[in-house]
Amino acid sequence: MSGYVKDSLSGETLIGATVSVNGHGKGIVSNQFGFYSITLPRGVYAIVVSFAGYQVHQVEISLDKNIEQNFYLSAKTVLQEVIVSAATRRRDENVTNAQMGQIDLSITQVKSVPVLLGETDLLKTLQLLPGVRNAGEGNTGLYVRGGGPDQNLILLDDAIVYNTGHLFGFFSIFNSDAIKNISLVKGGMSAQYGGRLSSVLDVAMKEGNLNKFEVEGGIGAIASRLSIQGPLKKNRSSFIISGRRTYIDVITKPFISPKSDFYGSGYYFYDFNAKVNYIFSEKDRLYLSGYFGRDVFTYRNSRRAFKADIPWGNSTATLRWNHVFNQKLFANTTLVYNDYGFSFGATQNDFTIKLSSGIHDWSAKTDFDFYASPQHKLRFGAAFNYHTFTPNILSGNQGETRFSPDNESKKYAGETGVYLQDDWEIGHRIKVNAGIRYSRFVQLGPYKIFASDFNGNKTDSISYGRNKPVKSYDGFEPRFTLRYAINDQTSIKAAVTRNIQYIHLVSNAGSTLPTDLWVPSTYRVKPQLSWQYAAGLFKNFGNNMLETSLELYYKRMDNQIEYREGYTPSLKDPEEDFVFGKGWSYGTELFINKTKGKLTGWIGYTLSWTWRQFDTLNEGIKYPSKYDRRHDLSVVGTYQLNKKWKLSAVFVYGSGNAVSLPERFYVVGGVLTQEYSKINQYRLAPYHRMDLSATLTPRTKPNQKWQQSWVFSIYNAYSRLNPYFIYFSQEGSPYNGTLSIETQQVSLFPIIPAVTWNFKF
Repeated sequence: MSGYVKDSLSGETLIGATVSVNGHGKGIVSNQFGFYSITLPRGVYAIVVSFAGYQVHQVEISLDKNIEQNFYLSAKTVLQEVIVSAATRRRDENVTNAQMGQIDLSITQVKSVPVLLGETDLLKTLQLLPGVRNAGEGNTGLYVRGGGPDQNLILLDDAIVYNTGHLFGFFSIFNSDAIKNISLVKGGMSAQYGGRLSSVLDVAMKEGNLNKFEVEGGIGAIASRLSIQGPLKKNRSSFIISGRRTYIDVITKPFISPKSDFYGSGYYFYDFNAKVNYIFSEKDRLYLSGYFGRDVFTYRNSRRAFKADIPWGNSTATLRWNHVFNQKLFANTTLVYNDYGFSFGATQNDFTIKLSSGIHDWSAKTDFDFYASPQHKLRFGAAFNYHTFTPNILSGNQGETRFSPDNESKKYAGETGVYLQDDWEIGHRIKVNAGIRYSRFVQLGPYKIFASDFNGNKTDSISYGRNKPVKSYDGFEPRFTLRYAINDQTSIKAAVTRNIQYIHLVSNAGSTLPTDLWVPSTYRVKPQLSWQYAAGLFKNFGNNMLETSLELYYKRMDNQIEYREGYTPSLKDPEEDFVFGKGWSYGTELFINKTKGKLTGWIGYTLSWTWRQFDTLNEGIKYPSKYDRRHDLSVVGTYQLNKKWKLSAVFVYGSGNAVSLPERFYVVGGVLTQEYSKINQYRLAPYHRMDLSATLTPRTKPNQKWQQSWVFSIYNAYSRLNPYFIYFSQEGSPYNGTLSIETQQVSLFPIIPAVTWNFKF
């Protein structure tokens, strides 16, 4: 028996729905396209289908041959959620699944969490989970189990997203109205994923309503959004388009006089999601989806005849074909194009300069799901990715004179991966997820390797032609997870994974910025390697109303990259300023999640250590990484007061960031000189804040199509002035003994209220 699990109203497939046999202890979970397959002997069975936020569907089916059976689930109403009518639904995947460190979030959960300026943000919601920390005040960057932001594989409909931030990282590129499913794997990732050390964030876009047209959107404090979806051909083809734009520039423009020196300056960001799909038959389905987003910053200074334009952003396009070969074999073939680019253009009088950088990929992959039996689900596949890396390329002109310095040329690489994994249930108590991945990375020409003298002058070179191999790396990446069920509510798990990362983010800041560079492994830069070991206890209480877990992990990372001491940004090849070392991270994570009732939410706590050691940094002594945070606590609660009002609150606490500070000050030649401490020897003050929100959903009349809600939110409710960074100010003169040096703290966000109006019809 095989088929799809779908939403009864929209026709959208449901990812991760459980199809089980009542009384037999057998079941299967629908894949990322909603497809399931289960093999049973001839007979009559009570099939139970369940999915979070939907009513349980039970049907009696007589099996005397292979059949195709789709299931349609109905979403619960608010009243049903309040009464807790879902007690019969098993929500024990966290106990029964062999996967470790995986968390799936619904868009409903994301939209319930109060955030900065009322703008819903899935990355900021993920930061509230144990093992995941933020990059700084209000920032969307993710640090997972001691890894850097480049060590997270972030996918949007299978397209890699290289920069996830708008407004220099304060908002993410993900528009929640266009998102269907979010899955984060922070430990024990499956063999199908590769190319990163720390985590996988797999984001799936909505497919569009197959049955009727819908319009939804919202107007917030800084941005508005609008989504339209509906059938192109009922029950056969659908689409969704969704857009979002900030309008601070539009609002402030009337208040800036045309006579102002800064008239014409401004900032805004926008993004656009689109997806269309066509069902040719129960065996074939085609998807085409895309994302386009830009940040646009303009600066004008008429007094100095200076203007600058700084756009940056992502573009992705994904074409996917699903094919069901038979009852047991499902295939997905994908073609992807993605591009990230940054540009800086400035003009002063007759002088013009332009700086650009970025990365773009062409990739193809195919994945197969083979449902050998209820005890064995095999997945295997292959992928190829062709990378083009653009370093900082500078050009310009002054009058009629054009110049183009000897910038380093573009770099090219091919990345290949093949994998096989097996979800194997060995009896009732033991379940294994075992896989192996083989990956190979080849730096390709055109490329030149230069020989240099003692002073760094280039003396000779070796040239490689187009697509000629320059340097290659490869390796096997085993993945193994074991689950042992103590009873129906309790299990223990253990996992070991090896990961290889061939591309690297060159950053001199604490979070991903548009100026950061992606660079490949080359003859000079080796790939990053990691081994991660994890073990955990998982237990549910109250008929799965309360989910709890305690996980321990240790991660070793080799070939870590930092800038050399005394580095200053330049246009030369950044590889020349790299130094290489090792890192390790270990800790424990506690997660308590209440899933049903009027009050839902979770508590997440992480105790962790993250270290780095480089022979040429910090005198070779280990030091806390900038991602190190000893204590990290998040408390998230949502209370359904009645049909109209829903209340939410978030409290976060974290140990202060590790920083390097000046310890001594000298006056040399009349200039105040600082002598810094060892790397990250000091800590900023602890970070904590509370956010509140209340959602008002007015009652609707029977058969009324128009729906609306108002979200009232307060960010940093008690106006905690958390440290963003500190600096030292000086007053007086060292020559007359009046010199005074004081520490000054910079904080970004005090208490910030916001109102958002959402609508749907």
